[in-house]
Amino acid sequence: MARPRSFDTDQAIDKAMQVFWTHGYEGASLPDLLDGMGLTRGSLYKAFTDKKTLFLKVLDHYEGQAVKAGVTLLTDPAIPNGAERIQTMFTNSYRAVTQGDRRGCLLCTAAAGPSMYDDEIAQAVSAGLGAMRDGIDDALKASPKHKDMSDDARGALADMLISQYVGLRTMARARIDEATLENVVRSVGVLLS
Repeated sequence: MARPRSFDTDQAIDKAMQVFWTHGYEGASLPDLLDGMGLTRGSLYKAFTDKKTLFLKVLDHYEGQAVKAGVTLLTDPAIPNGAERIQTMFTNSYRAVTQGDRRGCLLCTAAAGPSMYDDEIAQAVSAGLGAMRDGIDDALKASPKHKDMSDDARGALADMLISQYVGLRTMARARIDEATLENVVRSVGVLLS
């Protein structure tokens, strides 16, 4: 008879997310994961099968937290001007860096790493970044300056802004100086003005 699981799966995934977010997929060793999650090797493999399966669950968890929060900001009717929503998203990302959080975005890190060679991870990354891009498009529809743009032109601007976001978050992880990161945030303001 199998023993019942003695840990909370959601908490374990959240702890694994912190490990992957700090070390990246390739950099997160099995000892890092076991230590960070507080699990034994047998418990980790029994619950999650392997590192990739765990990472896919982590990406889903991240999407439910960070991506959902970003989309909520981008579609927040309490901020009537959608351009302000977009600028706030970039400013908040920059502010996190100035407060010492250099982890960047887990999706952006995965986009530059395992999604290059793994189709399932690439699909998860694409879904998360696609949700953010759609949130940006929704915000542009609520921007007085951009709401009357053609769908194609607005879509192209949304694509450019999500690429700016990925760049900013990746640059933050790469420890690019704060002045350069601040210039990226300012350039978003120029694009939106």
